[in-house]
Amino acid sequence: MSESVIHPTAIVEDGAVIGAGCEIGPFCHIGPQVRLGAGSRLRSHVVLWGNTVIGEGAQIWPFASLGHAPQHLKYRGEDTRLVIGRNCLVREHVTMNAGTVQGRSETTVGDDCAFFTGAHVAHDCVLGQNVTLINNVMLAGHCTIGEYATIAGGSGIHQFTRIGHHAYVGGLAAVEGDVIPFGMVLGNRAYLSGLNVIGMKRAGFNRDAVRNVRRAYRMLFSFDLTFKENMDEVQAEFPEDPLVQDLMGFIRSGGDRSLVTPRQSLPG
Repeated sequence: MSESVIHPTAIVEDGAVIGAGCEIGPFCHIGPQVRLGAGSRLRSHVVLWGNTVIGEGAQIWPFASLGHAPQHLKYRGEDTRLVIGRNCLVREHVTMNAGTVQGRSETTVGDDCAFFTGAHVAHDCVLGQNVTLINNVMLAGHCTIGEYATIAGGSGIHQFTRIGHHAYVGGLAAVEGDVIPFGMVLGNRAYLSGLNVIGMKRAGFNRDAVRNVRRAYRMLFSFDLTFKENMDEVQAEFPEDPLVQDLMGFIRSGGDRSLVTPRQSLPG
């Protein structure tokens, strides 16, 4: 791979590690603890700071700010990290903060994620691969976002919330609770409006898999029985279905937030 190209107006502090074949555009500033993966491109006016690791192939657009101190009133300058995976797209004005010692001491972003203009990833968040945050999405601290989840523009996610894999959060939603895998939530305050069937089909799940998850979803959120009884029925009907069991595992593992649920009972 070719040598990196660094614009004469860019500042790369002593100690920074720049991979081969990078392009550092005008007026970028890269701090002394930063490690930037090979083949990454910083358009202009990008700031990378703190103990920040960015995987190869990153595409970072103007005025993104990655790795600065967490927005946490108890932060006292501890050496915490931001780690971003390979081939991530970071558009204009995106911000991501390092972790805190009160949390994981690390904010983690998986491979092949996309962050559109103005999105924010707060301290101690964990994002799986292929996560997409549309414009002005706000993740509070300690959130966990599963792989292939999409969060639409202007949405706000409460701290410690879990968003399951392949879930979809509609635009301008205010999400205060956990969203099940494959779930689709809408509104202020967000409610579970169904399943992200389009996302499941795009991900290659076959018709039988989608049908079983749909059936399990209707059973879980029927109000005829208690939720525990509903879970027992789902377990009995789908004891070996991998997607249904994955959904059940997410619910059983619990978290700091309650589940986002539908507004009304579903037919069984």
